[in-house]
Amino acid sequence: MGLFIMSEKELLRIKVIEDVQKQRISVVQAANTIGVSRRHMTRLVAEFRQNGALGMTSKKRGKPSNRTYSIGFRDYVCELVRQNYHDFGPTLALEKLSELHEVSVSKETLRKWMIHAGIWTSRKEQRKQHIHQPRNRRDCFGEMIQIDGSHHRWFEERGPRCALLVFIDDATSKILHLRFCKTENAFDYFHAAKSYLHEYGKPMMFYSDKHAVFRTTHASNKDATSGMTQFGRALHELNIDIICANSPQAKGRVERANKTLQDRLVKELRLRGISTIEDANAFIPAFTADFNQRFSKVPHNPKDMHRPLSKHDSLDGAMCNKVERTLSNNLTILYDKVLFILDKSDFALGLTRKKVMVCDYPDGRVEVQYDGISLPYKTYDKLQSVNRAEIVESKRLDAVLEFVAVEQAKRELKRSGNAPRRTGQGPSIFGIPKKKGRSN
Repeated sequence: MGLFIMSEKELLRIKVIEDVQKQRISVVQAANTIGVSRRHMTRLVAEFRQNGALGMTSKKRGKPSNRTYSIGFRDYVCELVRQNYHDFGPTLALEKLSELHEVSVSKETLRKWMIHAGIWTSRKEQRKQHIHQPRNRRDCFGEMIQIDGSHHRWFEERGPRCALLVFIDDATSKILHLRFCKTENAFDYFHAAKSYLHEYGKPMMFYSDKHAVFRTTHASNKDATSGMTQFGRALHELNIDIICANSPQAKGRVERANKTLQDRLVKELRLRGISTIEDANAFIPAFTADFNQRFSKVPHNPKDMHRPLSKHDSLDGAMCNKVERTLSNNLTILYDKVLFILDKSDFALGLTRKKVMVCDYPDGRVEVQYDGISLPYKTYDKLQSVNRAEIVESKRLDAVLEFVAVEQAKRELKRSGNAPRRTGQGPSIFGIPKKKGRSN
């Protein structure tokens, strides 16, 4: 006979039945002691006399529960998960099984089935435990906004690798803005920040990593703003502070959000067949609303620390790339290998050898300003004016000439490394349609 472990209830029954057999207590007293009827107590005594202590154990021990799912149903659910949601976690997989397949089981049951079938492994078993000193959440909504860019194959093999800009509130873990873009650059952060500020107002501070968009090492002791990046300078103009974290763990709120997004958002995009940045950005509002409903927290303090935009705050004027240039005697400046030629006027002639500001906007507009006044101009694009001669076909030189042309294009036909990476450029006055500058 195999070993078995008896419960306290079963041990109590054995003791009481032994007292009945030795006539220490009556059957009625024994029934009251263990909380059963007199008739059932009589049955227990008879069972004990026939089978001993083994007769007191439950006959269901070692047998499946009457409410257990059939093996066929379990295999069916596991096969659905394996075919459609093999990289989903139990929580998200259960949501999709309920929505799309009308399968209803508990999350814990599905988790056990997925582990038993080898589909899911607990994250605690996958990752090593690292100890970091915890930091409490900020008390108020809008007190600190963590921002980060997450480079990932968001469209898997359906589209190119791209970046997702994430704005998340530290106090509530609420996603305030998401934006897909090709790369993590200043112009896309300008776009994202403008949308965020229009909707919520100005937070107390942004908390970021040490990406080149947020931090530069070329600071000056004379000018407090000279060491700022273009994005940092824009926030300074709007009276918003930005702090750079020393480690990813310091901004763990947005880092953990990125991991959740790389799991959930990728699969939502897959299920909807979304494979372009434009379609993904159109889907973002619906996804964000559902995400915040599931995962956002209630702040310790209900006060909203966002400040409204004031009359003197100019988002368009701040959220752009600003570079100083010295106006030459012939009213020209050079920016991003484009020659800007100011329209001749008494005012423009009085600005020669003075500093003017080139404002490069995310939408492709470029303004030349002096003391806030926009100066009309024409442009001559040096790169667009280059006309390459066609390579003459030759059995021996074709490959060499093609290689030389590619290498020359890499070395020469490049914009300035300091200029922003954007598509489109100003027109030329030599055979290329003109683009008029804006003026007040």
